[in-house]
Amino acid sequence: MEFSIKSDSPESARCGCVVAGVFESRKPAAAAQRLDKASAGRIARILQGGDMEGKPGTSLLLHGVPGTSAERILLVGLGKEADFGDKAYREAMATAVRALKETGSRDALFTLSELTVPRRNAAWRVRQGALMVEDALFSSDQLKSKRNGSASLPGGIAFSVPLKDARAARGALAQGLAVSRGMNAARELGNLPANICTPIYLAQQAQKLAKELRLKCEVLDRERMEKLGMGSLLAVGRGSHQPPRFIVLQYTHGKARAKPIVLVGKGITFDTGGISLKPGAEMDEMKYDMSGAASVLGTLRAIAEMKLPLNVIGIIPAVENMPGGGATRPGDIVTSMSGQTIEILNTDAEGRLILCDALTYAERFEPECVVDIATLTGACVIALGAVASGLMANDDKLAAELLEAGQVSGDRAWQLPLWDDYQELLKSNFADIPNISGGRAAGTITGACFLARFTKKYRWAHLDIAGTAWRSGKEKGSTGRPVPLLTHFLMKRAGKL
Repeated sequence: MEFSIKSDSPESARCGCVVAGVFESRKPAAAAQRLDKASAGRIARILQGGDMEGKPGTSLLLHGVPGTSAERILLVGLGKEADFGDKAYREAMATAVRALKETGSRDALFTLSELTVPRRNAAWRVRQGALMVEDALFSSDQLKSKRNGSASLPGGIAFSVPLKDARAARGALAQGLAVSRGMNAARELGNLPANICTPIYLAQQAQKLAKELRLKCEVLDRERMEKLGMGSLLAVGRGSHQPPRFIVLQYTHGKARAKPIVLVGKGITFDTGGISLKPGAEMDEMKYDMSGAASVLGTLRAIAEMKLPLNVIGIIPAVENMPGGGATRPGDIVTSMSGQTIEILNTDAEGRLILCDALTYAERFEPECVVDIATLTGACVIALGAVASGLMANDDKLAAELLEAGQVSGDRAWQLPLWDDYQELLKSNFADIPNISGGRAAGTITGACFLARFTKKYRWAHLDIAGTAWRSGKEKGSTGRPVPLLTHFLMKRAGKL
């Protein structure tokens, strides 16, 4: 599909479909008003006849409207004008795409990108428009014998903006499409089953990405990890026949002496819980336990396509957590790369065991800051549901940057405290630290408190994406989050927003 920016008047646009908005109750937005005027009031009469109220999620397709050049006009409900904001704008875009897929239109002009959204400019509207269009069109059929195909999809989509905003909109469109491709890459990886997406497969995909986008890639095997003293990470994979891999990707487009931003993604390619076996219900979804790793790869793809002037390093510890004769047992004590000893009280709290060694490894890069991304705790799902990712940090300024990136991108996070008081919950009689606290209280926070023990030498933030990385039920599948949050954070750092 081709995307473009246009400044045509909606009534004279020669295309398969013009998409325009209608507010409640039956109030045409500016572009729809122009279409109505050109049609001598035809649209107003249809609306007053009760065919459309303008409620969110609704649409109405009109054919051959007199006085207009488009083959069709698609009216999309925007909800109440006084309440129209970021969320309503995104929903309108998604509704339009879903309706367009049923029309057979060869191309479409979206006038929704001209709508006024409080505190948002044309570049934001176009960037978000591209994200929502691509998200609505995404289909994970890579392993089906018959793919869904795209015969019903428009061949081209144009976003309408005033001429004065056209240049900025073109740049924003390129950014939005790059972020979308990063999201889709993360989603494709996340949706793969564990018999395909193994630690070795993740490493191969990282190497493939590095070759394609000219990144530097290093993959450490078990022997090299043992020499580095990664006893915590290696303990997780002992019960699996799949060998672990430690992946390091380097994107160096910033100044030579500029400190890098390090992204660390949890790469548990399947999580049975190990000896602390999970219940069988919905265990298939544990293929998504490598979503943090997928988001790092997706983010690196996006920023490499945008050529952001930054130095960014992606670190992915990739392991499969299985029961078996060689598996780590509850009560075992291991030594992490940092030298701290860990009592493993629950083998299902394995994400923090691989991340702690990766966070120690990150020290060698003398980073500007480190952000780890992990499907870490079920407690985060209980606390925040599927709306926001959990955020904890040892630096309030870094946390504020990430929170803002989440708000602007629509990939929101919510900050939880990381006070020293919670460290009191992590005590072991036999090692420096246990991998779980003594009870269920504050599980998301104590998970981050564990990681904080290994991040004292740099500014660090932790994103718990257990509730946001994938959807369950009928719409089951990877969401590609938090690629939008991470890319917007890096775009802002690069001065491109």
